[in-house]
Amino acid sequence: MTPIMKINRWLLIVTLVGAGTAAFAGPSGSSGPSGPSGPSGSYAQAAPEYGPAKGTLVIVGGGSAEGTTIMEKFIELGGGAEKGKFVIVPTAGGNFVGTGDARKPREYVEANAVASWTRRGVKNVRMLHTQDPKVADTVEFASVLRDATAVWFDGGRQWNIVDSYAGTLTYREFHKVLERGGVIGGSSAGATIQGDYLVRGDSSGPDVVMTEEKNHQKGFEFLRKVAIDQHINTRNRWDHIIPVVQKMPTLLGIGLSEGTAIIVTGDTFEVMGKWKVAVHDNTRIYQPWEKPYFVLGHGDVFNMKTRKVEKVWNGAAPPGRRGGGGGDR
Repeated sequence: MTPIMKINRWLLIVTLVGAGTAAFAGPSGSSGPSGPSGPSGSYAQAAPEYGPAKGTLVIVGGGSAEGTTIMEKFIELGGGAEKGKFVIVPTAGGNFVGTGDARKPREYVEANAVASWTRRGVKNVRMLHTQDPKVADTVEFASVLRDATAVWFDGGRQWNIVDSYAGTLTYREFHKVLERGGVIGGSSAGATIQGDYLVRGDSSGPDVVMTEEKNHQKGFEFLRKVAIDQHINTRNRWDHIIPVVQKMPTLLGIGLSEGTAIIVTGDTFEVMGKWKVAVHDNTRIYQPWEKPYFVLGHGDVFNMKTRKVEKVWNGAAPPGRRGGGGGDR
């Protein structure tokens, strides 16, 4: 962690302790959030402004999650390896191969797409993919989602997911999984697609943080009023969504390190995994020597609506942490 990040974190902890903020009220020994823990009073009964009213989001910053228990948490939230009904969406990996006259739809093999899940013991898992939004808008294609308890978006390029499913029946069925109390997760591109503004949505390449392509500026809004970036540690993207939040000040910016996730319930998220999450909150006053964000680590809990930290990590070594905090890929 840089000296500036250490200062930010120290100021955050001092503010939290000085304000006497109550600790997160989840059950002891829980490996993730037990549910929304919003402030008392009228906010406690209000519908969430950021996360889903029901269900949970698992948003991972890319890289390997081995040893972190993130994937195990996702499976648990999805109803368990034995009883859950899981749908894997590999579409971010690309919709087409070749160029010009040789361009053709990319074909995915279901056995390959679900292999890592069957190795984890998941019994009921299906692949869902099309490059054609007309197909995605049909009842037959979307029917696999009707009783799904968990949906996972693989990594790749997030605009491919938009091209296939935005505005279709399949898109609406994704949201209904949450409405039924299910879980939606994803890593890398599968993380960014869950936000409101689509960071790195440009079809020319991932170095363009804010695209001019109108059809690639909107995520799937499972997490509203938020812009999500990923791979911020190994690819040195810590500062990259500063201009996003500056241009759209109503957004909360979240940058995720590799092997690190936020588990979202309602307006609250808990950090889980190896390294750090950068929170770009422009309602906070920063000192001239500070970067305009602060960092949270494993076990920290943040309320996006109140913009307050509700729990600070106790300092124990996070699961899967390997010295240096990244570099998985």
